[in-house]
Amino acid sequence: MNANQDRNGMIYTSSAYILWGFLPIYWKLLDHVSPGETLAHRIIWSFVFTFLLVLIMRKWSDFTKEWKELLHNKKKLFGISLATLVISLNWLIFIWAVNSNHVVQASLGYYINPLISILLGIIVLKEAFTFRQTISFILAGIGVLYLTISYGVFPWVSLLLAISFGLYGLLKKKVDIGPMIGLTIETMLILPFAIIYLAIYPDNAFQLHEFFSSTNLLLMGAGVMTAIPLLLFASGAKRISLAMVGFLQYIAPTLMLLLGVFIYKEAFTSAHLIAFAFIWIALVNFMLTSYRRPLRKKHV
Repeated sequence: MNANQDRNGMIYTSSAYILWGFLPIYWKLLDHVSPGETLAHRIIWSFVFTFLLVLIMRKWSDFTKEWKELLHNKKKLFGISLATLVISLNWLIFIWAVNSNHVVQASLGYYINPLISILLGIIVLKEAFTFRQTISFILAGIGVLYLTISYGVFPWVSLLLAISFGLYGLLKKKVDIGPMIGLTIETMLILPFAIIYLAIYPDNAFQLHEFFSSTNLLLMGAGVMTAIPLLLFASGAKRISLAMVGFLQYIAPTLMLLLGVFIYKEAFTSAHLIAFAFIWIALVNFMLTSYRRPLRKKHV
């Protein structure tokens, strides 16, 4: 791997995580729109944007090839359909969390997510785990439990975000479709439900007679805000090591945490600090394990 490829990979991947980290600002601009309607538009315009990219980038043959394979492989079709439902749930919870002043809880969810992904790998894929990874799970569990007991509220938003995104990653790993084609097919599968929802929803914020209103443009822009970070991530992640991807992924929840505390003035009590400290220690321990294992293999 040459230096330019490594540098470009870091730029693309970091840019993706920075955009994801600042995404709450975008959804806050739509806090006057119901989460369900915002989600429906996010699905519709994500499909429109990615479908246009498929045409512009001359990926139509790849798209039709994948779609035909899915139609002939019921197991794979079921897998991507399930992935579509899971990521739609994740999007809905995240939009609701941001617009209900739970950005700090959302950030906690994405700090926990890597540990959930590893746990799913152990349970479902029967991947081996180390003693230090076990310690990470225990520390993270203590953090969540402490927050629940001391704050009096179970952090269901955090855990649902972490579990849904972890399940999405697991399903995508088993289905194995490229990010752009995958997102196009996923949004296409759930597109009819989004259209039906908007058709029966009584108070649509999207008004055709005011097509270029700020609300309309923001709802349409949701497709771009969904696809661009994903494409940047896909382009960057293949150029750098998995360990570096793992390190950079904490950019997004860190930015969310800073937004929640300093911009949106959400509560961040001593209970939050202690809980986050346990999560951060667990993640540092986990990252050290991730870095050391490849080094050991190198010297064998």
